[in-house]
Amino acid sequence: MLIEVIKEDITKLQVDAIVNAANNSLLGGGGVDGAIHTAAGEELLKECRTLNGCKTGEAKITKGYKLPAKFVIHTVGPVWEGGKNSEDKLLANCYINSLKLAEENNLETIAFPAISTGVYGFPKERAAIIAVKNVWDFSKNTKNVRKVIFCVFDDASLLLYQKLLR
Repeated sequence: MLIEVIKEDITKLQVDAIVNAANNSLLGGGGVDGAIHTAAGEELLKECRTLNGCKTGEAKITKGYKLPAKFVIHTVGPVWEGGKNSEDKLLANCYINSLKLAEENNLETIAFPAISTGVYGFPKERAAIIAVKNVWDFSKNTKNVRKVIFCVFDDASLLLYQKLLR
């Protein structure tokens, strides 16, 4: 499995699935979540209303609608509270459960944002280490997923992921 990092707008990627750093309602929000909902169009919101939300660390899949990606995998990252409330495990579960959904749906390419590192306040380096470790561990047993992209929006995150992927 190929694992790479790019600095790009995740809503522009032509992959089987992009991962949405969603909130528990799945009904849109700020940051990556808002950008994905805006780019996908109203149909995404309509489908998300049928999913009854999503618990932190879990993941659900929808169609991509107007996005170049065929699907959106919505996962809810933890809000950083100093690391005392299982935040690391919950964040790891976001990656694991998103990858499991990709595997179950025979998807070959998936792109992740830096889950929980925006308004949820998860420390970026700590989050990146968790992301890379869990994707790497998953790569050893996948049958379908051929490529994982970490899609970041700033130079510092790009350098951080590049260093971890070396």
